Amino acid sequence: MKPPIRNHADSRLAVPAKRLSLIGTITLALGGCVTVTPDGGMQPVAQEVAAAISKETVKIASQADAADAQARAKALLNKPLTAGTAVQIALLSNRGLQAEYNALGLSEVDFVEASLPPNPTVTLGRAVVDGTLDVERRIIANLLALLTQPTRRAIGELRFEAARYRAIDGTFRTAANARKAYYAAVAARQKVNFLEQARASADAAADLTRSLGETGAAKKLDQARTAAFYAEVSNELAAARLEAGTTREALTRSLGVWGSDINYKLPSELPRLPQRLLSQQTAEADAIRKRVDLIASRLDLDALATSLRLDQATRYASAFELAGLSRFERSKVDGIVEKTSSAGHSLDLAIEIPIFDLGETTRRRAVETYMQAVNRFAEQAVNIRSEARAAYLTYRAAYDIALAYRNKIVPLRRTVNEQSLLEYNGMLIDIFVLLTTFREGIDSNIAAIGAQRDFFIARVDFDAAIQGGGSGPGAAIRVAAGQ
Repeated sequence: MKPPIRNHADSRLAVPAKRLSLIGTITLALGGCVTVTPDGGMQPVAQEVAAAISKETVKIASQADAADAQARAKALLNKPLTAGTAVQIALLSNRGLQAEYNALGLSEVDFVEASLPPNPTVTLGRAVVDGTLDVERRIIANLLALLTQPTRRAIGELRFEAARYRAIDGTFRTAANARKAYYAAVAARQKVNFLEQARASADAAADLTRSLGETGAAKKLDQARTAAFYAEVSNELAAARLEAGTTREALTRSLGVWGSDINYKLPSELPRLPQRLLSQQTAEADAIRKRVDLIASRLDLDALATSLRLDQATRYASAFELAGLSRFERSKVDGIVEKTSSAGHSLDLAIEIPIFDLGETTRRRAVETYMQAVNRFAEQAVNIRSEARAAYLTYRAAYDIALAYRNKIVPLRRTVNEQSLLEYNGMLIDIFVLLTTFREGIDSNIAAIGAQRDFFIARVDFDAAIQGGGSGPGAAIRVAAGQ
């Protein structure tokens, strides 16, 4: 005769078979219909990006997506780049941005998981006692997790919404970095072109002075000065070429391209300065209203508040589980079932009793954690206002400086050079004065290119200060929230 088996109950929880329908009903009532979206929550992100910067962003989730994005990027790379096309290529090709979108997808998964009730645990057991088979069936469910599921879902939804705004902020940051890298690369190339022309002029002057020296019409000192001038300009050109190479590589990294795609074409000079500037009147208010990193921090703060309220409500019942137990006995003699009888049903409830820790430490931790996050958020709001003001000051000053170079300094330097050459040809000044004048003209033109570049970069920073895409302290709130 095969010995019967009896299963002994877990000390935590158990549910009788007849009560399964009750727990199932509660589970379905508390559970939501939230599911993972095919695009990982990208649709609101793409809509916001299109409305804010008029560019399209996509999440690459398959080989087909990657092939489509690469084909579109290649079509743009086949033409000379503009600041706008550089941004669009970066949004299609930059894999760091794709990692931001993966973080959004993970946050959506967390939200869906938080919206689901906890899975029950089913155990089956049997035991043999004096020829009797004792069968035990058990379902264990975490009742506390089941009852707090709506709150956990609300927290997950807030964190998912915050993740969306962080993805938008990451997109704006990628776009801003691409624009700034573009302006730096074009300015470096423009500087190279100017210094190549200056070196050609210095070379001609050195050859002429050397020829005059052979006839005795130029002193050795003048020959040395022109040769030194040529060598210095050549050295500046070498440094400018190095800068052009490194800034181009920085742009390549921002675009996220490689292989043959790095042979894109850049314009030879920066765009012209705009006729009018943006207004400062609503800069602070717009920054507080539009900054996506501040919105994300606000949502993180709300999620933290909801989470801490949940901790406050459950601090006296850290372990709260419900179990139902169904047991019956079955006897066998010579392989024939002689009798099946119910051994009864039971319902067990396990609660942790707060004898030593009454929850005061949990309450104090919640208060300090929340107030820390509130202070971080307030600091971020104050800093954003200041950043908006400082960005506008930089933007305005950079425009005035670039405009002064374009309208005054460079034209005056051109006149000085022309008049100095005329006076040198009339033997009114010597070669030292002429070369000094040329040197000052070169420096002014190089500074003018740098000022023009700085203005366009300041414009990008000003936009980032209003809508997001810069670097902010919002991560401190997420750390406090335990994310």
